[in-house]
Amino acid sequence: MSKKLQDKLSRIKLVAFDVDGVLTNGEIIYNDKGEEIKIFNAKDGQGMALLRKEGLLTAIITARTSYIVEKRAKDLDIPIVYQGSKRKINSLDEILEKYNLDYSEVAYVGDDIPDICVLEKVGVAFCPADAIDEVKEISDFISSKQGGKGAVREICNLILKYSRELKSI
Repeated sequence: MSKKLQDKLSRIKLVAFDVDGVLTNGEIIYNDKGEEIKIFNAKDGQGMALLRKEGLLTAIITARTSYIVEKRAKDLDIPIVYQGSKRKINSLDEILEKYNLDYSEVAYVGDDIPDICVLEKVGVAFCPADAIDEVKEISDFISSKQGGKGAVREICNLILKYSRELKSI
């Protein structure tokens, strides 16, 4: 890992996540009653909990709206949730203003076209291994894991490693 990326990671105060294709594998499943089903990875959730334990803010910014996302955020004690965000950069701007943060202090994990506007501006851009090529091209780090299959945990561990190293100096 480059020294430049390590320096960027050491400044992160907020980590924001897309949902479909990042916290899940991207499949949208409906049962016979028309209710949406999402499958989340427990290890990814633990990674997000570890970020909070280390004092980092966590957020979800997603274009879709789902009760399941609200429940997952509540279960993981994620305080910042933006659903139905068709222009994700606007949601991030609101978060930055509320918490008095700068783009350079934000890491974002996205996988598809709606995430590009955010990935292009944040301090550190992350994506899962199965993100679209346009997202991979602008990401600072591409996980070796797919969305919903441990990508978030790998990214959280990386952020934590450099956050802890900074605190120990």
